[in-house]
Amino acid sequence: MRSTQMRRIGLAGVFALVLALFGLAPGASAAEAGPADLTFTTDSATTTPGGTVNLSMTLTNNNTYDIWFIHQTIEPTWLTTQRPDLKYSFTGCSLATATGSVPCSGTGPANLGSNYGATIPPGQSRTVTLTLQVAADSGCNGNIGFYSYFYAEFSDSTSTSGGPVYTPETRVVCA
Repeated sequence: MRSTQMRRIGLAGVFALVLALFGLAPGASAAEAGPADLTFTTDSATTTPGGTVNLSMTLTNNNTYDIWFIHQTIEPTWLTTQRPDLKYSFTGCSLATATGSVPCSGTGPANLGSNYGATIPPGQSRTVTLTLQVAADSGCNGNIGFYSYFYAEFSDSTSTSGGPVYTPETRVVCA
């Protein structure tokens, strides 16, 4: 009886190998985009003590309904908190609009969602840019990075949440 089971397992393995070799096995597919996606970019990978880096957050509505409400937090990564000599703060915030940038409020770990402006229609994005100021007396040769969670509500009364979404790290280099 045991050899019958082994033959069946072996036969199934050979069949799976043949399917894979000829490309007939089901392939892995990339995960589909969620109803809302949050991405980060920076305008520079490095800065020096006393310098600034612009951290842009783009929220994209992939749903077929408007985003009506957004709540978002931003916190330093664990590795960033382990370097007490790195001194920094968010000193500015702006929302990109069709007519240019407009100031916003709520920088830091507060509710950043209100900064994305009014509703975000399906297929559109909003970008908020935070200015990260590194203190002149900050340590150097360390990385500053953040992570974010977000929650969005849509006009059809559904909601989604995402995160953690990590920012690119900024290296504070010695001058």
